[in-house]
Order: sequence, then structure tokens, then C-alpha cells
Amino acid sequence: MLSDKSILERMSGGGLTISPFNPEFLQPASYDIHLGSTFRVFVNSHRAQIIDPEQDQSHLWEVIEIPEGEAFILHPGDFALGASAEWFAFPDDMLGDLDGKSSLGRLGLLVHATAGYFDPGFQGTATLELSSVIPMPIRLRPGIKIGQMRFATTSTPVMRAYGSDGLGSHYHRQRNPEPSRPL
Repeated sequence: MLSDKSILERMSGGGLTISPFNPEFLQPASYDIHLGSTFRVFVNSHRAQIIDPEQDQSHLWEVIEIPEGEAFILHPGDFALGASAEWFAFPDDMLGDLDGKSSLGRLGLLVHATAGYFDPGFQGTATLELSSVIPMPIRLRPGIKIGQMRFATTSTPVMRAYGSDGLGSHYHRQRNPEPSRPL
């Protein structure tokens, strides 16, 4: 796991990019990430009675853009995709691991179900799998601290980085929360 000093060193010459970057958000062994303004929510529809992960499901999603100064309301039991405000580019010998902020977890907000891991070579914003496990709505304003990205190095650079031909890297260079792609 990289320390704050190592994160800064890798950003200045070791291939790691966090944009925008603010040293104020650098923690002892992580970087605080912020909520972007674009969300995807499931369309309340009877068009599909079963979700089939092997089929395209993009028609089941609606994109919501939250204007500056407004908030996204996540209702009890709801699920939405969000994105980090930060763009990441990982070098071929570094991976990322995302967790939600403890303060938000203590309020019943889950930031990811399974998408907390970022392969070496990944470039893009972090997709957030947002869900509320409490019986009250949660107000989420774009720009709030939503999670922490930790960084680790691999024993050697990987042979094929995320995004390499033939890997099927579905979410490489994403800028907004993308719906699930068929398996």
C-alpha cells in the first residue's frame, strides 16, 4: 500500500494521475475522492421482467445530471450509479482499491457493491454503486467526499494492462457512470 509520500512521488514521475488533484485531500495512505454530478438510475419500467447479464441492459437506465447547488436524493432501498469527480490513470505496476467514507457508511450509504478494484492500466472515473440501507432518504450533493482510493504496487509491471487488446476491458476511459455491459 502506498503512503502519502509515495502517492506524491508516483504522481510526479511514476505514471499515476489523479485529476483534479488537491493535496488537501491526500490522506496518510489514500486520497479522498468526490462525487460527480452524473447519475444513472433504473427506469421504472415493465419492459423487462428479468435482467439477463448476458444481454444489453442499457435501455433500462436513465441518466440524471444534477445542476450545481442541487442534490441527488437516494431513497431507501434504491440503487444508482454515480462517478467520481476525479479521473484516474494507473501505471502498469499499480492498482487502486476504493472504499466509501466511514462517515457516510455510518449513515447507511454503501458506495460500492463490487466495483472497488481498479486494475493496473485503468484510466477513467471511478464508478460508484450507490445504495441506501436505512429507512430514510440520503441527500447527495455533487462535490462531497464520497470515498477513499488506496494505491498498491504489483510485484512487477503487468504483461497486459487494463485496456489492452483482447482483454475486453469494458469500462476503460469512462467519464460517466456506465451501465453494465453484457458478460
